[in-house]
Amino acid sequence: MSNHSVVHIEIPANDPAVAGKFYADLFDWKIQVDPSFDYHMFQAEPGPGGGFVKVGGEGDYKVGEVLIYVSSDDIDATLAKAESLGAKTLVSRTEIPHTGWFAIFADPSGNRIALYKSVSQ
Repeated sequence: MSNHSVVHIEIPANDPAVAGKFYADLFDWKIQVDPSFDYHMFQAEPGPGGGFVKVGGEGDYKVGEVLIYVSSDDIDATLAKAESLGAKTLVSRTEIPHTGWFAIFADPSGNRIALYKSVSQ
């Protein structure tokens, strides 16, 4: 069974490059850009890293709606359990090529939470 630790955080930004520079300057976070997705990632040692996502982009991201990713050994089983507790699946298990899988659900209060399973899990 997974320890369900927080493994990734996404922070919506109007301009992910500008946001990345701000947090790099403020907290000395290391920033990497994945050019295939124009995804600006940060590493916040020793905690989990994350990325800056474009507001209004493909994932319908909005400022103020930080998305945390929680580790799951079995995303489908975790989604089923979440639904049995009153959650609603927003994005079913979806592959991230060469990386892993994710899904997103809304908890009973409407907060979006993502699940993640790495290809190495």
